[in-house]
Amino acid sequence: MLDKLKKIWQVLNRPSVHYSLGFLTLGGFVAGVIFWGGFNTALEATNKEAFCIGCHEMENNVYQELQSTIHFTNRSGVRATCPDCHVPHNWTDKIARKMQASKEVWGKVFGTINTREKFENKRRELAEHEWARLKANDSLECRNCHNFTYMDFTRQSPRAAQMHSTSLASGEKTCIDCHKGIAHHLPDMAGVEGF
Repeated sequence: MLDKLKKIWQVLNRPSVHYSLGFLTLGGFVAGVIFWGGFNTALEATNKEAFCIGCHEMENNVYQELQSTIHFTNRSGVRATCPDCHVPHNWTDKIARKMQASKEVWGKVFGTINTREKFENKRRELAEHEWARLKANDSLECRNCHNFTYMDFTRQSPRAAQMHSTSLASGEKTCIDCHKGIAHHLPDMAGVEGF
């Protein structure tokens, strides 16, 4: 094994016989730009709602539920799309989330939730994963649109104003602690304290 590594190192360490250093450097730069452009194009293509609802599992289940919420249609005309809530905006967080989401491709390939019945059977597990993710990142995706600093507590219900001014301000809770089911139907929460 060590001999193979030494041979590989010798090949890499040896100057090129056929190409100049400038050509190799320029070629590497151009290849890097092409790779980076292609990578970012693919990343952005997978960060669109059309991509998210491209499979019937999402279009026929959670997307249908979203359409009846204030996040889809409201008086201000601001609409949240799937990536707004499920993909962080910061690049490093986005890449980490995309890597986590790659296992969802396996679910698609193996038909884990390809029928309504299978989806409903996995709904609670899927929801709990998403709630845990949002809890761990302090509801970062919510805060991309809902800035706590600019909330007008006088226009909120007394209960909401009290919760927002105490629990959220102190850092004890985050958005998802109280707003589960805000954009999608809640799973069967039988046996869960507080529901």
